[in-house]
Amino acid sequence: MVERKIAWELLNRDDIEKFVKGYINFIGSAKTEREVIEFLISEAKTYGFVDIDNVEKLKPGDKVYKVFKNKTAIFAVVGSEKINKGLRLIAAHADAPRLDPKIVPLTEDKDSQIALLNMGFYGGIIPYQWVNIPLELRGIVATKEGIKKIKIKNLIITDLLPHLSRKKFEERKASDTVKGEELKVLLANIPSKEKEKKSWKKTVLDILFKEYGIKEEDFISADIEIVPALDPIEVGVDKSMIAAYGQDDRVCVYTAFKALLDNRDEKNTKVLWIVDKEEIGSETNTSAQSEFFKYFVAKLLEKKEAYTELNLRETLINTRAISADVGSVVNPNFKGVIYDLNNAARLGSGLILEKYLNAAGKGGENEAHAEFVAWIRKILDESNVPWQPALLVSKAERIGGGGTISRYMARMGMDVIDMGVGLLGMHSPFEIASKADIYSAYIGYRVFYEAKT
Repeated sequence: MVERKIAWELLNRDDIEKFVKGYINFIGSAKTEREVIEFLISEAKTYGFVDIDNVEKLKPGDKVYKVFKNKTAIFAVVGSEKINKGLRLIAAHADAPRLDPKIVPLTEDKDSQIALLNMGFYGGIIPYQWVNIPLELRGIVATKEGIKKIKIKNLIITDLLPHLSRKKFEERKASDTVKGEELKVLLANIPSKEKEKKSWKKTVLDILFKEYGIKEEDFISADIEIVPALDPIEVGVDKSMIAAYGQDDRVCVYTAFKALLDNRDEKNTKVLWIVDKEEIGSETNTSAQSEFFKYFVAKLLEKKEAYTELNLRETLINTRAISADVGSVVNPNFKGVIYDLNNAARLGSGLILEKYLNAAGKGGENEAHAEFVAWIRKILDESNVPWQPALLVSKAERIGGGGTISRYMARMGMDVIDMGVGLLGMHSPFEIASKADIYSAYIGYRVFYEAKT
């Protein structure tokens, strides 16, 4: 068995605690992809980043960004080396599993005398985890009059009481304890009289119009999400862990972003790419499969040196990249079920390096070349960064498993490896990460940006 380091023994506790204070603020406030992008842009501007369209000619040291559709963004710090020699690129995704209201979501149940929000879901969730916890609705509604920001707290989805649920438990598989169609959010219990008829749905519509100017048909053009209304907490008597919603993959977004802001290298052009839609296959024009990244690189070339198709292709093929995404760690309650302990990550042993993910026999995924993995190991070890090798799916017979955006990055010709923070309870409403692993990711990403060779 490869010996795994204990990050807590290698890192300064004060440095860890200082860093995670900022992270806790970020992860508690940015709960949708739009909010993540808004947070990063606001922070980047205080560090001197400007929209690349407002720069006529780029020079070493310039800091630029570009936002697209308010759901994806790219940040770059320009180096002295020619861009077609290759970028130092880190990419992470801002979207997270959640509940999504249906296109026509408002309904009422007269038998129970309650107005409800009819839900679908986004990404891989376990429905029973979303009942009986505080929820909130966040997002925007695009009306004919303009964009309305909306935030509604104090929502919940209720489950059956144990006295009445025995038959349900006996008849259903564990995965169907709560079915997707049973995820209906409670909205109102006070009826509104409409031509002498009681209507609980009308109560909701009246409130939405009064407070936000929203009509029922406006939900057709809305980007709204139901997310946990849970603030991040420190977990354990030693306060060594953080529980929060959306750490997949915003823990990597934040650590990579701070690494970009704090890096001291002047040679390499360093880029951070924040994408959307990873949790549902990276489709749409804000995902890792869109042309937005190539568009941004073309702008870098045009404004620093010269854009040609050959220069663009040389830049992509010479780029060294990290797909910054979270990994699975050994769960003490279920370690005999799915883990090959030689190839599984541990909480508190630092950054996870995944040469490949091992999902479905490597099907449909990237595998980093040995030479690139060796270079990554070398730069991390030289800077005493705690890291550990692991597979997302450590047992070979496990045919399921997740994917990352590394495959789409590799298609452009760049060397890329999956490298991120380990989580317990991944995709749940309250995922858990080690503070030491979070800080390890930050210094690891920073070392990657600053490495001279």
